[in-house]
Parts: sequence; structure tokens; C-alpha cells
Amino acid sequence: MTLKVYLESLGCRLNAAEIEQLGCQLLGGGFTPAECLEEADVLVLNTCAVTAEAARKSRQRLRLLHRRNPQATIAVLGCWVTAEPEAAGAQSGVSWILPNAEKARAGERILGAPAASAPWVPGLWHHTRAFLPVQDGCDATCTYCYTRVLRGPARSVSLAAALAQAQAMAAQGAQEIVLTGVSLGAYGHDLPGHVRLADLVATLLDQTAVPRLRLSSVEPWDVDAQLLQLWENPRLCQQLHLPLQSGCDATLHRMGRRHTAAEFAAVVAQARAICPNLAVTTDIITGFPGETETEFATSLAFVTELGFARLHVFPYSERRGTAATRLPETVSPQLRATRAARMRTLGDSLAAAYRAHFAGDILPVLWERRDRAGRWRGLTGNYLEVVVESAADLHNTITAVRLLPGTGELFTGAPVEGSEQGTFC
Repeated sequence: MTLKVYLESLGCRLNAAEIEQLGCQLLGGGFTPAECLEEADVLVLNTCAVTAEAARKSRQRLRLLHRRNPQATIAVLGCWVTAEPEAAGAQSGVSWILPNAEKARAGERILGAPAASAPWVPGLWHHTRAFLPVQDGCDATCTYCYTRVLRGPARSVSLAAALAQAQAMAAQGAQEIVLTGVSLGAYGHDLPGHVRLADLVATLLDQTAVPRLRLSSVEPWDVDAQLLQLWENPRLCQQLHLPLQSGCDATLHRMGRRHTAAEFAAVVAQARAICPNLAVTTDIITGFPGETETEFATSLAFVTELGFARLHVFPYSERRGTAATRLPETVSPQLRATRAARMRTLGDSLAAAYRAHFAGDILPVLWERRDRAGRWRGLTGNYLEVVVESAADLHNTITAVRLLPGTGELFTGAPVEGSEQGTFC
């Protein structure tokens, strides 16, 4: 009897990339994908622990998976397992506990023997974009960061191996490849020959035919002129996620960040000079130890001035083993949450203003899936979400649509026959 496997990932894009790689290993060993978790023989959950809330959600999701399919065996892996292996092992239904150090052998552990991976296929794991992990770990010393504790030092996949994986994905029909890593901008620092992220991106653009290449998060200190120039190529998606964390220099200093607000703003200005409509997105932490009302107001003003396309906002979360837990003048959880709500409100306003700029424009959209209403949903190169009514099978295709003015976070697209799928950089 062929066993069915159900995969789920919490947290970052690197987690999503890792679970897809593991899924391909399991398919190579004879498993088939389950359409839903209730029909699976094996459930695999890749967990997150970047904040206390993320760890709570990992525990909660693991329990829910077991309740909904108590007959299935469960493999739980990732950052929460690394942080709390005893808690993970105590959960009902768990047969495999795989911390980050053992993640590379997860497929072999579950299968009981090594197996060659099946090829990645668009839509196999419910989305068409291909997530390619090229880097893991981090050497930065941000005082709040738990990921560095859980993932270890920075290390990179060789350029040749990354290229081979990207070419295989392109050969299987990938329309967009997303490069992922804990510290993607540090790619190559540990490799011989002074390889950098810009070298990898340039190689993939030159030696693959994939229509779109997207970067996940890149730290501002890793963005150089060589990387920025690559946005002159329309195949590099017009989005740059630069973690800011705070717009106040005093807070940034306590966070151990390697940049000032002015240095961050300079990187954004350089990027927009090359690609004026670039979607610059960011992360913000509110209520970091010592953050006064004046510091928070400074951060709000800076975020407003920069005009980000999207904010990911997190109230500060104490994590065991990080230097920030030893800082004085902690901010109350209630005030952290209040400030996060204020920052999110600002983020919603900035995102709406960015979206409004493109109302009426014609942009290419990669269609990923139908939603519950039967509409196709997809993304533009600058990460605008679009829906369209169509009886055609648009799965994993890129077509041009006019973005109709409206309200909410989704654009409605009007198909444009015979229109060139241009870009705006």
C-alpha cells in the first residue's frame, strides 16, 4: 500500500523551502501527497520559534494535527523542536523529533533508508512558486534574535549546486523562483572565491530561463551597488524586503543592528533610483527594552517618511539565550501590543497608498490557485495580490491584466488581450 504524506510549514520562507525539499525526498521514497491532512498516513510539521507567539502556534498546530487525524504518525521538525525538544516529544502522535541539526536527514529518518528525491513540480505543494534554499544560519549579533541561536552560523549552498537546482526547477516549469535563507544577503561569505549574493543572482538570471526571480529578506548592510544594479533586469521581481526593526538610532544601537536610520534610508534611496516603483517592505519590532515614547514616535515618523509598501510588525518577545533579555527598562507587554497596533495601522495606510499608485496599470501576474469563490489569485512582480474571474486554466501562467481601482488588499484584474507583459522598473 502506498502511504500518503501531508506537509505543513509555519514561519519563514526558508521553512517552506525546506519542507518542500523534504516532501520531494519522501515522494522519491514512495510516498504520495495527501489532498488533506485527514487522509494522510504521515503528517510532517516544520515549526517556528522566532517569538514566543510563534512557539505557541507551533505547539497548538501540532495538537490540532493529531486531533484531526489521530491515526497518523507525525514528524515534527525545525526551530521549535530545536528550542523545546522535550515538549515536542511529549505531544501525542509524534514519532520523529527532528531538530535543525538533523533536518538534512529527515527524509532518511522517516523513510528508514536513503532515497533519491522526486523532482519539484509546480503546484505539487499547493503553490506554483518555487522556493529555493541557498543559505542557512547567521553571523550577525542582533541582541533580540533567537533564530541565530537555533540555526547556528551562516553557511551557503555552493553556487554550482544552487544553479543546478534552479535549472531543474525551471525545466519543470517554474515561472518564479524565490531565493531563501536565514541571512540571504550573507550568501557566499563562507564560500571560496569571494562569492556574493549578487554573483548568485546574476548567474541565475544569465544561466536559467525562469521568467521571474525573487529575493526573500536581505539585511541592509548586505545590499551593495552590484546587487542593486541587477534590478535593471525586468526578470528580477520588483520587491526588496529590508528588515529595519526600528527607525530610531538609539533603539537600533541597543538591538545590535549594523546600520543607522540614515544609512538604511540611503540604501532605500539608491534602490528606488534604479527601480522607482520598487516595493520596499520591512520588519518592525515595537516595545524593545528601553524604547521610550519619544523613541517610538521617532520610529513611526521614520517609517512614514520611507513610505514602505508593507510592514511586518512584531511586539518584542523575550527569547532565552539572547542578549536583549539582560537589558534594563523593559516595556510592559500591554504597551508593546499597543505600539504594535499603532504601527500596523500606519502599515495599512502605507500599503494602501502604495497599491493605489498602480490602479489602472497593466501588469503581468503569476496565477497560483483558485480561491473559494472560484477566482484565480496571483501576484505581480512587486507583490501586489490580484484576483481575476476566468474560466480558463491559468495555473502557473503569467498573463497581463489591468488593475482595477477598488478597496481592500486585493486588486481585481481585467484581462488584457494581446498586451505586452511589461514591467515598470
